[in-house]
Amino acid sequence: MDNQNQTTIVTSFVLLGFSYNPTMQVFLFLIFSFMYVITVLGNTMIVMVIKGSSNLHSPMYFFLSHLAFLDICFSSVTVPKLLLIFSLSHAISYNGCLTQMFFIILTAGSEAYLLAAMAYDRFVAICKPLHYVQIMSTSFCRWLVVGAWTIGFGYAMVNTLPVLKLSFCGSNIIRHFSCEFPSVLALSCTDTFLNAMTLLTTGGAVGASSFFIILLSYIRIISTILKMHSAEAKRKTFSTCSSHLIVVILYYGSGLFRYMRPKTASSAIMDTLFSIQYSISTPMLNPIIYSFKTREVKEAIKKLMRCKPLISPTNAVLY
Repeated sequence: MDNQNQTTIVTSFVLLGFSYNPTMQVFLFLIFSFMYVITVLGNTMIVMVIKGSSNLHSPMYFFLSHLAFLDICFSSVTVPKLLLIFSLSHAISYNGCLTQMFFIILTAGSEAYLLAAMAYDRFVAICKPLHYVQIMSTSFCRWLVVGAWTIGFGYAMVNTLPVLKLSFCGSNIIRHFSCEFPSVLALSCTDTFLNAMTLLTTGGAVGASSFFIILLSYIRIISTILKMHSAEAKRKTFSTCSSHLIVVILYYGSGLFRYMRPKTASSAIMDTLFSIQYSISTPMLNPIIYSFKTREVKEAIKKLMRCKPLISPTNAVLY
């Protein structure tokens, strides 16, 4: 810390989201290392099998491959630094903290809209099958992905840039394992009302609009499924959406409790648990969920594990 104009200016933060107990720190280091390895390997495998299997070159799997890449990024924003906390130092520089905050918001916002794009894709496939190829064209799918990243970037910029104007001149202890926006904001010695309102407004807009697309898509999907006469057709149709539904519930459920709870209901332990769920556990579980719940992905992984060529002589449309 530096002394400037008789005020202690914070130049670094200390992340204290977990116990100082050495035995517990070793245990947590091993747990989170294992989770991170599973996340990277699992999502990398999803990307590989989709790129390598011609029968998976469709919009549904195009979005899934981008979700897998985004999950690797999401987890990599926090877990490597978390592992350094357990093994080396709890400190993070001021610039490092704000950079981490920016990328947390960026990846979280982008994932919300990518999940919405995936829901819209399932809606078109089930409710408008005759127009699916025309609507979900290669260029449109790419624009949906670009749009998700663009909205996520704007969301991150709008919330991170105003933090640069805040002063941090008191405690530098963040009772969390990462520089998430609410945890950093709580340490500012200047008025943070506008920052909190900006997060509430933009976060509400991003979360509500993306969730509305998902909700509306599934209302139409369920309505269409209920009109089907064959029980087998209903089962097969719903099975194509089940993986996505599970991921949506895990992601939006934990994110909603972390960011939209009233301050009076907040606690450091609960915040940490919810943050672990949506930023570390969900990216790890996504490839596992899709591998077990999606037959085509499961078969492609089996072929990869047996070292069989995934590319068939007849090439499908590449997305």
